[in-house]
Amino acid sequence: MAIQLLDGSLIIEIDYDEADSEFADNIIFTIYESCPTEEKIMRAGETHIFITPGQARQLAACLTKAAGASKPASQPATKPENT
Repeated sequence: MAIQLLDGSLIIEIDYDEADSEFADNIIFTIYESCPTEEKIMRAGETHIFITPGQARQLAACLTKAAGASKPASQPATKPENT
């Protein structure tokens, strides 16, 4: 699975690496960056982070929680009621 961010210049790919199934950290989180050097946020154009299933679940939970709390920019903020 992959998601493109920053107008497609940053791609995050997440996969289960069956070849590394004997290791606890067999989920690979790969970040690819393709943009002009002056716009780069990473030194390398590609980096790999291996995480455990538990860490993957924690990451998913954190993203889900943040997404649930997020309000779209087009949605006006609610004002507190005067009591």
